[in-house]
Amino acid sequence: MFIDELIIHIKAGKGGDGVVRWLHEKDKEFGGPSGGDGGRGGDVFAVSARNLNLLARYRNKKEFCAENAENGKNNNLHGASGRNLEILLPIGSIITNKQTGEKIYLNKEGEKILLLKGGNGGYGNEHFKSSINQRPKEFTKGKLGEEADFYIEVELIADVGLIGLPNSGKTSILNELANTRGKVGDYPFTTLEPNLGEYFGHIISDIPGLIKGAAEGKGLGHKFLRHIRRVKILAHLISLENEDLDEAYKIIRKELGRFDKELLDKKEIIVLTKTDLIKDEKTIEKIIKKMQKINPNIIALTIYDDNSVKKFKDFLHKFLVLCANTSITA
Repeated sequence: MFIDELIIHIKAGKGGDGVVRWLHEKDKEFGGPSGGDGGRGGDVFAVSARNLNLLARYRNKKEFCAENAENGKNNNLHGASGRNLEILLPIGSIITNKQTGEKIYLNKEGEKILLLKGGNGGYGNEHFKSSINQRPKEFTKGKLGEEADFYIEVELIADVGLIGLPNSGKTSILNELANTRGKVGDYPFTTLEPNLGEYFGHIISDIPGLIKGAAEGKGLGHKFLRHIRRVKILAHLISLENEDLDEAYKIIRKELGRFDKELLDKKEIIVLTKTDLIKDEKTIEKIIKKMQKINPNIIALTIYDDNSVKKFKDFLHKFLVLCANTSITA
């Protein structure tokens, strides 16, 4: 099961208490203070990893705790500090501290960001020794670690996002580009979670099918619209099964704009799919010319023709190289 949002409670470790202890020396009745300080509680870090399904691991776990520290020991020895806790989260995670409102973004693999600090250890009685207090009995307790509720949501980070109405061929195209094995079917919402693949070092994301009303949450709605926010380039797939290609294009563009107008500023290509349904090449050429009035960056293909797929791959690669050498809206 793909999970892209979660609320969890996190606690950093408590600091160890200081202790009251005394030196025991031969032939000396009253030794001096020797109570050590408590250790420091473990901190909590978020660590990013290239694994979209990490949140699914935590769906039945609502509380995370770093280790508490040990109390101080004899002979002025400090207690051991608590082990830090590292919580693995997918790249693209946005972590919101619900108490402070602070947001943390995990944008790169291997990032390690402090979420909560462990409590400081308390002082043992050796710490309070002075010229006027040779046998102090004072000590302090360790401090509690920080704790808070966190809302975690994942927005995919990809170079290309494949978008379009259900059954427009997104998963099939991703399978061709990246040799992935996404589920393909002839019915809406075959893809229930984003699929990722790599093509010449570029990350391609198959965004599950959008429908009219997605901006209000219909279909898979908000669950996947937000994944388009951090995609650099949109590949808008339109199946030639649609009787009105203009309308199919406008439905998706309208939903993008209603959800977030900035999505309309992203670089976009149009990919006309399932050309095998039209046997007349001249008809396909007319369709392409008509759609070029909407967007000049357009190509048509069928996955059942190797030459057609190769042309698409070359087209996409050239477009990616071009965009890499110019500024693009991410």
